[in-house]
Amino acid sequence: MPVAEQTWGNPAKASFMASSVGRKIVMAVTGVILTLFVLGHMLGNIQAYMGAETMNAYAKFLQGSLHGGGVWIARLVLLVVVLFHLWAALSLTLSNHSARPQGYRAQQLQAASLSSRTMRYTGVLLACFIVYHLLHLTTGHANPGFVHGDAYGNLVRGFQNPAAAIAYIVAMICLGLHLWHGVWSFTQTFGWAHPRYNFARKAIATVIAALVTVVNISFPISVLLGIIR
Repeated sequence: MPVAEQTWGNPAKASFMASSVGRKIVMAVTGVILTLFVLGHMLGNIQAYMGAETMNAYAKFLQGSLHGGGVWIARLVLLVVVLFHLWAALSLTLSNHSARPQGYRAQQLQAASLSSRTMRYTGVLLACFIVYHLLHLTTGHANPGFVHGDAYGNLVRGFQNPAAAIAYIVAMICLGLHLWHGVWSFTQTFGWAHPRYNFARKAIATVIAALVTVVNISFPISVLLGIIR
């Protein structure tokens, strides 16, 4: 056997990042980080129900952490995490597509859940939504009524636009689907795929996805109904 063929065929000589196992671990670890961020972000936004003073004080605390550097460090870390997550997802998708026979793929699609079948599409939509969300409620470029330092007022004025509220609701439904399959998948990557644990895995995935979806959707609905105003 040629030397080159031996090197290519030996998993021990393949780099961690180039292997499918390595990329799945990268996807799982970044998925955990992003899930924790989504939960933390949701908990922070709940303060909208406590009034303008509470939410604006929270936003001011975040902006002033580490003399203003904390929020930028967090943004940089999240950007790196998102890029690694997207890279792992895209490379695994391309690898699976090239290696999987068409007949096998058709069989798998029949048994797959809605969240798993739409995973790549919800991922793309969420990536686009992140950009819009930053322009809408962070920089204000997509929010005509944006006022720097008024997080509560920006949320209210932003969601008083029905189109923005609907876009946010749709994005949160996509996020819920993405989270459900993401939690199910990274628990499998970490070795918890066992009949003894599968019920707990489904329960955890369902609770996290439902909680994030319902709570986040409540913000634009509450603004449209005048509960948050």
